[in-house]
Amino acid sequence: MKTLTRKSLFRAFLFFGLLIPFLAWGQKSGQTKLNIPFEKYQLSNGLTVVLHVDKSDPMVAVAIQYHVGSNREVKGKTGFAHLFEHIMFQRSENVGEDEFFKKIQNAGGDLNGGTGNDGTVYYEVVPKNALELVLWLESDRMGYLLNTVTPSSFANQQNVVQNEKRQRMDNTPYGFTNYVIDKHLFPDGHPYSWQVIGEMEDLQNATIEDVKNFYRKYYIPGNATLVIAGDIDPVQVKDLVEKYFGEIPAGNPVSDLPKMDVSLDQTKRLYHEDNFANAPRLTVVWPTIHEYTSDAYALDFLGELLSGSKKSPLYKVIIEEKQLAPRVMAYNNSMELAGKFTISVMANPGVDLDAVESAINEAFARFESEGFTEKDVERIKAKLETQFYQGISSVLMKAFNLARYNEYAGDPGYIEKDLASLMAVTSEDIWRVYRQYIKGKNYVMASFVPKGKPELATEGSVAAGIKEENVEQAMEAKPISSEQEGAIQKTPTRLDRSKEPLLGPEPVVTLPKIWKAQTKNGISITGIEQTELPLVQFSLILKGGQTLDDPEKPGVANLVALMMKSGTKDMTAQELEEAIELLGSSINVYAAPEAIFFEVSCLDRNFEKTLDLLGKMIFEPRWDPKEFEIYKKRTISTLTQRKASPEYQAQIAYNQILFGKDHILSFPVAGSESSVALITLDDVKKYYSSNFAPNAASFQIAGYPARKRVLASMKVFEKKWPAEKVVLPAVKSPASSEKPVIYFVDVPGAKQSVIRIGCLGLPRNHPDFYPATVMNYRLGGNFNSVLNMILREEKGYTYGASSYFNGMKNFGLFIAGASVRSNTTEESLRIFHESIQKYPTETTEEDLVFTKNALLRSNAMNFETLGSLVDILDNIALYNLPVDYVQKELDVLQKITLDEYHALAKKYLNPNRMIYIIAGDAATQLPKVQATGIGEVVQYVF
Repeated sequence: MKTLTRKSLFRAFLFFGLLIPFLAWGQKSGQTKLNIPFEKYQLSNGLTVVLHVDKSDPMVAVAIQYHVGSNREVKGKTGFAHLFEHIMFQRSENVGEDEFFKKIQNAGGDLNGGTGNDGTVYYEVVPKNALELVLWLESDRMGYLLNTVTPSSFANQQNVVQNEKRQRMDNTPYGFTNYVIDKHLFPDGHPYSWQVIGEMEDLQNATIEDVKNFYRKYYIPGNATLVIAGDIDPVQVKDLVEKYFGEIPAGNPVSDLPKMDVSLDQTKRLYHEDNFANAPRLTVVWPTIHEYTSDAYALDFLGELLSGSKKSPLYKVIIEEKQLAPRVMAYNNSMELAGKFTISVMANPGVDLDAVESAINEAFARFESEGFTEKDVERIKAKLETQFYQGISSVLMKAFNLARYNEYAGDPGYIEKDLASLMAVTSEDIWRVYRQYIKGKNYVMASFVPKGKPELATEGSVAAGIKEENVEQAMEAKPISSEQEGAIQKTPTRLDRSKEPLLGPEPVVTLPKIWKAQTKNGISITGIEQTELPLVQFSLILKGGQTLDDPEKPGVANLVALMMKSGTKDMTAQELEEAIELLGSSINVYAAPEAIFFEVSCLDRNFEKTLDLLGKMIFEPRWDPKEFEIYKKRTISTLTQRKASPEYQAQIAYNQILFGKDHILSFPVAGSESSVALITLDDVKKYYSSNFAPNAASFQIAGYPARKRVLASMKVFEKKWPAEKVVLPAVKSPASSEKPVIYFVDVPGAKQSVIRIGCLGLPRNHPDFYPATVMNYRLGGNFNSVLNMILREEKGYTYGASSYFNGMKNFGLFIAGASVRSNTTEESLRIFHESIQKYPTETTEEDLVFTKNALLRSNAMNFETLGSLVDILDNIALYNLPVDYVQKELDVLQKITLDEYHALAKKYLNPNRMIYIIAGDAATQLPKVQATGIGEVVQYVF
């Protein structure tokens, strides 16, 4: 379950990555043609239904958008929309406790939900034979849930949501930023003046009757849009929708809220000493306007022009020239009722935020004097076109778009107007909104500074007055047993809703056809042709990555990857960036433990031009000293900032202890502050010349281009890349732990303890790797897993607990973990230890059947997007897997027995040979952990 925010289209992927609209296209003309194939109708009770047929894959997505977010709450009763989202996953009159996830996963599907300021959405993606099951489940919780909201289930979800707040806000650097901004940007009582997750006090004081009244008012058919998209027969689907949703009472109509755009009569400056921040951060926010207005579209462009590229004035002044920060963002966020424009600067450690404020003003002055060109505007529009296509690569994304447009624009097909409005933005529009909303206008400025350094805040700032929770004295809602609560009273219905629909015939899943080739100079090429959209996604992988770094100077591979975008022989970094964006393409380069990745997406018509730019980046790197110093300083600053995060501290401790401090993989890929400070441009060039060779490279592509066209386009890589050979050195395998040891990392004042548990696992290509992954599914690989059900659903100690096997080329890891409320650290640790210890003997045949069903049936959804196809090809290249490895793993899954399952668990899950990492408040939790008796307790210092 997620909390959602809607940013501008440039930041739309933050809202599930799904607010990019559905398009049809004409490849020959190269022009975007809008066509929205949907059917919309309404049931007699007011439920709006939208159907979209897409038979490209045997699957269906169902999304229900309820027009109820945190903006429907009132002061003193905040967080109800999000809290009820959690309750909706518990049970209903005809669906047992925690059965929603179990039934969908057993059918091979996925489900979740999210709450934002303006609405709440629930979704399922399933093989097409499970559609009736989904409609039964969704209709039961829409119309027949209220009687099941008992003191026990309510108390449990109160605890879970409070832990979610601690994890996302209270226990993370800068977690209270939006809280401070919104409280002072919007007037008291405005629906956006509180956070979606709500106030802790309100969550603790909420009553069952409070949330029941909220449900009765807003969770009604007339306040929702149901979208069914995928491989469907509309005639049959209409009958099913009427069958399951038709008799749900209509309820009282819900009126739309009026627009509530705001203005400030004065500028407000605030600061907060952040317990988890290592560096200062400045956030400046101006009130703007609600969504779907001409001004909102122009403000989106303004944000991109101010910070979205290397030529943007905020980047130029703050990062390149004054080197005050590693990153800066400017963006507009227009929502249903109002909007806001944000500039956020994550400053370098020790930087006085007065200097950052001055730099922002200097950037504005430069923007006004130098302006921007029509080419800049066209560059942004080109970027948008590709983003639109990328946002429709799955039926789920289409379902989200249709649902949201219907609820908030009144028309599922509003996409045509939405895109037209974006493409109609002019330079004059951008200047107009800059003058109307930003230039000389009042704003809210929030300085978040490290604890004990208020002098870094901007001049004139006053304390934000954040009231932080004392977790040791935290109120905990006490669930009672379901036996004490008695039987659930069922609502009389014409349909016998107690009968769960059976799954239809298993759909036939066709595995993608993979073609394989090799260039004359040794580059391995694999591809999958998919012509649903005019898109191409490809990757070029150079094996080695971080493992080729010197342990005395880690971080070189990371800087090599960063420098790949610093320009070419004939183009500066800025010119290269513009050339890529004018094509509507994106090229992302990053280093990983075992490889450097070049990940590329583009429109099909621009494939060759984009590939040519990639070639220039690889063959003709610019090695610009100025860019190198910027990247180097940015990396050091980022490493310093990350160290403040308890999650990050736990992960670094895990790596150092498991691998040993002299092992290259004990370091982050980016290195350490001290090692990066020592790296020179010559080190980067040496890594490049020694390790960039065709025999270490592989090329993976999915999308429109056929094999012949791809191979013809790769000729340039044959001509310009000499057939040199690189020998990748063997990576030293770390020693296994022989006994359980608990390492405690002190994070003073932590509201949660981050727990990481694990041991060495298996390489990705080991015969037991996939069987071990199957075995782990029941332990910690899904929502209904042993660990999550105990720690989250039964105890309410965490927002989520999980475990997984992470396979690399040479070895692998097993990791289990959770972030738990601080005062439950000791018991949570015991639960992890006991659950892992019992697991090899407690798994039943029923558990195995559930695991097989979930994984086998979900196979229908594994090949829908270009990204998922490239992932398959990347696995083949990185781990030397056979081309048909997907089929081979399916065969393993079908044949695995319970005895084999138990043997795998016994072999690879021994809690008495694992390490236990806790990053939490030592003053309150260390003595309790020492009393567990699990193993020796060591206070770990980096």
